[in-house]
Amino acid sequence: MSFKTALSGLNAAQADLNVIGNNIANVSTFGFKKSRAEFVDVYAASYQGISRLQTGAGVRVAQIQQNMSQGLTTYTDNNLDLAIQGRGFFQVSDGGGLYYSRAGMFSPDENGYVVNSRNQRLQVFAANSDGTFNTGSTVDLQISTSEGPPSQTTDVDLGINLNAEDTVPAVGPFDPADPLTYNYATSVTTYDSLGATHLATTYYVKTGANSWEVYTSVTDSVDDTDGTAFVGSAGDGFAEPEGPAAFQYNQYIDGPHTLDFNPDGSLNLVDAAATPTTVNYSFSLDNGAIDGPAGGPPFFDFTIDFANATQYANDSGVTSLAQDGYATGLLTGVDVDDTGVVSANYTNGVSTPLGKVALGNFQNPQGLQPSGDSTWQETYNSGEVQLGEPGTGNLGLIQGGALEDSNVNLSEELVSLIVAQRNFQANAQAITTENTITQTIIQIR
Repeated sequence: MSFKTALSGLNAAQADLNVIGNNIANVSTFGFKKSRAEFVDVYAASYQGISRLQTGAGVRVAQIQQNMSQGLTTYTDNNLDLAIQGRGFFQVSDGGGLYYSRAGMFSPDENGYVVNSRNQRLQVFAANSDGTFNTGSTVDLQISTSEGPPSQTTDVDLGINLNAEDTVPAVGPFDPADPLTYNYATSVTTYDSLGATHLATTYYVKTGANSWEVYTSVTDSVDDTDGTAFVGSAGDGFAEPEGPAAFQYNQYIDGPHTLDFNPDGSLNLVDAAATPTTVNYSFSLDNGAIDGPAGGPPFFDFTIDFANATQYANDSGVTSLAQDGYATGLLTGVDVDDTGVVSANYTNGVSTPLGKVALGNFQNPQGLQPSGDSTWQETYNSGEVQLGEPGTGNLGLIQGGALEDSNVNLSEELVSLIVAQRNFQANAQAITTENTITQTIIQIR
């Protein structure tokens, strides 16, 4: 009996050494969680048969308990290296099953899918067109290397001061080719539906005290073959070529529109019909860019907002300027913010959300089944996965450009290794002692 008892001790000590050795081997494995062997004693008799003199029958391994505590963070130069600060697991898929991991070493594959070393794809909540995310289901995160599509300019916010001390031009009528016919001009680059650039220039002509007229010109990317320019009012579509031939062949003029100011220099907004804060412009282009209903004329429509215009006794100049269009762009990189939003950055300055990293949590993370390569699978003991957005509920935040280190403390493991080795030696000594006693009894004559 004592041989078996000591042998169970040897097996237990060997299991302990195996667990400790595995911890030490993975001390530098990102996302690794250390384990410990837990033991219980063994009695040969049933519970009802145990007496005060019953000796034990040895020891056995009860379970290998995983420690899911947070590891330290190592920062890297790869934006797709992700670390979780707090609770949660990355969800990855191999197309046939779902796995969970704390190891955030991700990179794009040949098709642009973001994968780990096992070629399992990172799962995210898909981005909606309105900037929100579909948290009802997850999809594979894919990064497209194609050009980012352009966006047509629809709104221009123009803050401008017009010099109150200016006088009415002595030369008229307005002619963009003659600076003597207007008081001030400024330009902004706009973009049509194809991403082609058009220089939108606003010309300001003082017509009297506190009263100005605004003309707007837009250059087309293709010269008119007839050598004329289009001139007209907003919304007329410029169906007729008009105006002096001195205009640039590819210049389109819209106006005038009135800007009236109060005596204190602020824009007169009492009569909105006479002085609207926004003016809609519509230009016909020759490059095929279309804005408007299908089958309609190829108009380039946008709005200029003059709500921040002033008339002070100071040099005319732009005080603020913004427009919402942009050209096509090439992918320059990918960023992940702390809430898990994955954004693709393009050379045109646009950042497009591709998805939001989905984190999974479990009622009992220690119940997850290790499946190798720093991944786990859901089990009955772990409970069902609870998917959510980073930073919500009890889920942690995402740190881009970083990885979570193993939570193994090498010093503790080395001490535990010594203790396990002594346990093994002690049980081996017990077998040696039992063998000596047995030999003594056999030699009795």
